[in-house]
Amino acid sequence: MSFFAAWKNWRQFRKLHADWRNIVIYSESGQDWHQFSGLIEQLNGVLGRKTCYVTSDPADPGLQRRHANYKALYIPEGLFLTVFFQVNRADIFVLTMMDLDNLQLKRSLHPVHYVYLFHSMGSTHMVDHADSFDHYDSLFCTGPHQVREIRRREALENLPQKHLFDYGHPRLEQVIAEGRNERPEKIPGEPITVLIAPTWGDTSIFNTCGQELIAVLLDAGYRVIMRPHYHSVRRSPDVIAALKRNFKGRDHFEYVDRMGETDSLLRSDILVCDWSGMSMEYAMGLEKPVLFVDVPRRIRNPDWQKLGIEPLESSIRSTVGEVISPDKLHEAPQVIERLLAEPERFREHIRSWRETMVFRLGHSVPDGAAEIARLADRQRGVGSSGAAHD
Repeated sequence: MSFFAAWKNWRQFRKLHADWRNIVIYSESGQDWHQFSGLIEQLNGVLGRKTCYVTSDPADPGLQRRHANYKALYIPEGLFLTVFFQVNRADIFVLTMMDLDNLQLKRSLHPVHYVYLFHSMGSTHMVDHADSFDHYDSLFCTGPHQVREIRRREALENLPQKHLFDYGHPRLEQVIAEGRNERPEKIPGEPITVLIAPTWGDTSIFNTCGQELIAVLLDAGYRVIMRPHYHSVRRSPDVIAALKRNFKGRDHFEYVDRMGETDSLLRSDILVCDWSGMSMEYAMGLEKPVLFVDVPRRIRNPDWQKLGIEPLESSIRSTVGEVISPDKLHEAPQVIERLLAEPERFREHIRSWRETMVFRLGHSVPDGAAEIARLADRQRGVGSSGAAHD
């Protein structure tokens, strides 16, 4: 996009009537559209609220949406996005971007209320920087573990308390619904389908032992679906390209590159993962087991143990599956067969457990949209009440 076009779009936002800046949503990537689309539909429709959607991805599906209460603008990364953040006059600014005010994108000079939507059910204090969530006003938490972690950090660091809303996880609800409606019947003799969907980074499965793992699973006669995180595609393109090239043409090998899609989850029998939040969506949503490859923890906060709380990424492992060492990948088929031996018993176990782990199962989107509208009214000075961890 040209410098002039980026400037023009930024100017267009600045000229919007205040009603269009009451609720502003920002998306770094179209990969996050599934986090926002349901909320936007509720805000524009049932609640009748105007919403301005700003994205830095020219392929974002949100740019194609049409509704009388909806405007979408494209402001790419660079100078004008930085300026947009620094001087915008939104009342409520909703985003899934971490580390607000820590990097180049800062809080506005004006009194904007920032709402962060957790894109994962994972914990807040190991995989993310210690201060990744310090500069938001409201956090829409997926479960009680995130509330405990945020409150513990606030107490330890003497930080002002944020508004914590018991939001839940719409993506999980989508997976649960699709899993119930589209669970395919297993054909006798059909090979097991294994989905490999790890986190990203130098210590992820694909970066450390992807070649050996995929080969072991294919040699065991399994179908293998390779589904990298989009950050892996962007940050480790050579690694991903090499794996695709090495296994292209092998029977039962498939590559999927679209985050947010559900088909590969539904078709698979088991997930192979590392420290990715995908393990939570998969196990809780589809009631299927997970095999964890014990690569080094993905740690961005070296002081994570200071909170005295075991991250969910770690504590979940014994609940939803088993762990295997990267040095013993040859044993993966044996472990997979064991994990798939009693599917009904596993489902009953997961259904009971997830009720304690996730907020508002079944109604997170309408409740979340109502809370955004309430906060927007409050920011404008319209009094309203709402239940949350204030």
